Amino acid sequence: MNSYNMMGSHKQITCANRVLDLSGGAKIMGILNTTPDSFYDGGALQGDAGHVDIDRSLDHALAMLRDGASIIDIGGESSRPGAEKISAAAEIERTVPLIARLRQCSDVLISIDTYKAEVAAEALKAGADMVNDISGFTFDPELPLVCRKYQAAVVLMHTPVMPGLMQWSTLTNSGADDIIARVSRFLANSIALAEHHSIENIIIDPGFGFGKSVAENFQLLRHMNSLCELGRPVLVGLSRKSFLGHAITAPGEETPPPAERLSATIAAETIALIQGTSILRVHDVQAAMQCLRVVESIRELRPSNPHRSDVSFKN
Repeated sequence: MNSYNMMGSHKQITCANRVLDLSGGAKIMGILNTTPDSFYDGGALQGDAGHVDIDRSLDHALAMLRDGASIIDIGGESSRPGAEKISAAAEIERTVPLIARLRQCSDVLISIDTYKAEVAAEALKAGADMVNDISGFTFDPELPLVCRKYQAAVVLMHTPVMPGLMQWSTLTNSGADDIIARVSRFLANSIALAEHHSIENIIIDPGFGFGKSVAENFQLLRHMNSLCELGRPVLVGLSRKSFLGHAITAPGEETPPPAERLSATIAAETIALIQGTSILRVHDVQAAMQCLRVVESIRELRPSNPHRSDVSFKN
């Protein structure tokens, strides 16, 4: 069975008062970081004295919508390896005023990228519809209660450790256990925890780059369709990740910085889409939309088309 069609009723995701309809194809989530230290765009939306420039941030969000984003994911704390942990109050200050402004001028689905219940509650009150939790409900036991209270949809991601404890990916495996089995078990447990709290609108994320070696990241990418068997829509965040930089580094050369990883990102996103990914979380919305349209054009081929060739989405 084609993994793209395995979600059934879970293709309609209720997000508070809005609906994310995945029945017609994959969607794009645009990344909007208000952080000074994110690995690629840290500081891009900072104003004077390190404060978030809300007008510039709002313009960036609206530009992503024009380019085709269906969801705007707003984050106030960097989750890169070695990132400094900030308080919930600081995270709220960076994100909630922007969420409120964006909600005033758009009906777009808004996601808050946080694992803290206090931040999620303020963001949802301000107009967010979805909580993107990198911990899969494992860092803050109060977060499922908040998501249930506000009827928010959730993105549950696999990560083995807190962001500040992670190291940059290496070329060796991080453990003897199979990465696919390990991620699948974790996400199945996260789904069960969400369902225990009467949360049904669930999206899963394998967590590329989070506590995984370069080889493990590519193993995950190769076997993305295995995660679709968990029966929930799959979101992937591949955008400009360091493991892609390793793949495009010539012998004897330094790994290219994030700014030079767009082509590798699009290649990886194409592979993920072909294997059934439902949402791409990206920095570069326009490029991702072009990638999505090419893959969707292949999917739309029918036997009656005289130009059709044998198209396979198997491993």
